[in-house]
Amino acid sequence: MRKALVVLLVLVVGGLIAADRIGVRVAQGEIARQVAAQEGLARQPDVSIHGFPFLTQAVGGEYDHIEVLIGDYTEQDVTLSGVRVDMRGVRAPLSEIANGNTANVTARTATASAVVPYSVIEERAPKEVEGLAPKGDDLEVDLAGAVMGVRLSGKAVVSLEATDQGIAVTPVSVAPDGGPQIPLALVKRQLTWSVPVTDLPVGSRISRIEPTADGLRVSATARNVQLSDLENVR
Repeated sequence: MRKALVVLLVLVVGGLIAADRIGVRVAQGEIARQVAAQEGLARQPDVSIHGFPFLTQAVGGEYDHIEVLIGDYTEQDVTLSGVRVDMRGVRAPLSEIANGNTANVTARTATASAVVPYSVIEERAPKEVEGLAPKGDDLEVDLAGAVMGVRLSGKAVVSLEATDQGIAVTPVSVAPDGGPQIPLALVKRQLTWSVPVTDLPVGSRISRIEPTADGLRVSATARNVQLSDLENVR
């Protein structure tokens, strides 16, 4: 009898776990479908609802952590890669999700992150810039050409700043390979440029820029965000 009860308990627990996992897959699929429809995405994003058990969160309509992996995102003809939205403190009533309505899904905070490939930054750089690489919080660029009629070759370190016009790239030091030393003010005047990326899908301005091996990782955080507030992604 005792063995039978143990087996029955195992089956019940296993059934609950299976139901929990089925429920989370259904909810993830519905959120992905609604996001793709609202934002006109070519494919559905990958949605992950964290935390266990899911059913307890679903009944209460509150989730600790939901991730939405969008993939590529284009703004002002600049395509970013690896776009991810990390939502915390999500309020999603079960009745809304069950009815296929995510308009009232809200998050206490939503952080979007993405990578701006270095090829995108080089495309918009002045012709005197022939290559770039991360250098701490800045970038190091290879220079070749002329500044105010003076031949220039060597390297420069450029800083990165999020502005209303995009990511501003500004020389902060120059190390020429021989030849005359060109005043930094002249170098700044000719070799300052910007990449027109200002917002991320949470509708908030970029607040952090981090050089990585693959490109600039940028992020933005917004508070009290509705899922329907995500900007159009093309």
